[in-house]
Amino acid sequence: MKFILFAACFLVIRISFAQAQKESAEEKYRTEISKISGNSAIKAAFAEIDRLNPQTIGELITLTEIPAPPFMESVRGIKYKQMLEDVGGVKVWIDSIGNVLALRKGKVGNRLVAIDGHLDTVFPEGTDVTVKQRGDTLFAPGIGDNTRGLMVLLTVLRAKEKSQIQTNDDILFVATMGEEGNGDLRGVKYLFENNEVKIDSWISIDSDGTGGISKQGTGSIRYKVTVLGPGGHSWGDFGLVNPHHALGKMINYFSDNAAQFSVVAKTKTSFNVGKIGGGTSVNSIPFESWMEVNMRSEDDESLKKMDSIFNASMQKGLEEYNSNRKTSPALTVKIDQIGFRPSGVTSTETSLVQRSTASIQSFGIKPTLFIMSGNANWPISKGIPAVTLGWGGKSDKAHSLDEWWLDDKGTDAIKLALLTLISEAGFIK
Repeated sequence: MKFILFAACFLVIRISFAQAQKESAEEKYRTEISKISGNSAIKAAFAEIDRLNPQTIGELITLTEIPAPPFMESVRGIKYKQMLEDVGGVKVWIDSIGNVLALRKGKVGNRLVAIDGHLDTVFPEGTDVTVKQRGDTLFAPGIGDNTRGLMVLLTVLRAKEKSQIQTNDDILFVATMGEEGNGDLRGVKYLFENNEVKIDSWISIDSDGTGGISKQGTGSIRYKVTVLGPGGHSWGDFGLVNPHHALGKMINYFSDNAAQFSVVAKTKTSFNVGKIGGGTSVNSIPFESWMEVNMRSEDDESLKKMDSIFNASMQKGLEEYNSNRKTSPALTVKIDQIGFRPSGVTSTETSLVQRSTASIQSFGIKPTLFIMSGNANWPISKGIPAVTLGWGGKSDKAHSLDEWWLDDKGTDAIKLALLTLISEAGFIK
């Protein structure tokens, strides 16, 4: 039950499909991408991606079977560092928080374009991550989200080096820590806040399928609420304040008030009590009761309003419960923020969005814009152009034990990632 609650808390990563829309790139970007695609070096890189496909899939299995639970991604990170080093042509290192980075210098180097996949999965320690194949489909927790994203980065680098593609700008390949759940984007936050590198454009590979572009980040705030009391025996100490009873009242106020607001909010705004626990036995008055709460919205104003509703509901519920006690000491509450992802939008007019769109169109695919929550939220909030692209193939059941991935034209997404990256970094040859 604990695992089911954990997985359910972070199951949905794509938001607002109902608002998805088709886009077409401006003519100058379509012309640019067409010219780049016709270059012999790019054609050679595409051919190399196809040639590497059996190896890419084999190493997808290898990497998937290295567990990467929340806050325990380092073993997978070390293996991935070795894979990057084996390619050659890049400076590879692990920073102090555990991000794995590989820098490919450009001819000029005035700008830095980053391409990212995250190392962690949502699955706790002890989860069986053995890859099983049924027919042509691979099954394993994390095989799509986001191990496949890591393999896209690695194959892009291999094809780029093999074809000796040059760019004006520097390119940074990044395998980040802590994207999922309570990891709270710690890898990408560290990268930007510690100024180890100055990034000008950001491309995340963290979505299923081929042809989708996310240029908008769904904001979220997450809390852990802990109600504390003296605890005691359910019979002998009957009448003593009960944290579970108080938390139930607090949840009720929050759920009612938040539901009313979600109906009138100007954009989609959600709330969820995803985990709850506490207590020692059925015949004991618990000394603590806790829950974890997630609130999301597509704009900061609505998210702030939902946040204020949450805090007011917590206070009202606790005060009301405490006001009805007899001689018992009052309960106290501890509210800890365990996650924050700002919302934001990268303008459609930016070169990164235009080049992403034109690259997808060059493959005869209709681009689709969608909104999601992920690593790209952070650079977007800093005013840095950022998009999230797909890892290719077909996949489903992300964040569940039944997650699967199928190689259905899977190399197309890798080629699109390469094309977007190279064009944004200033293709030379």
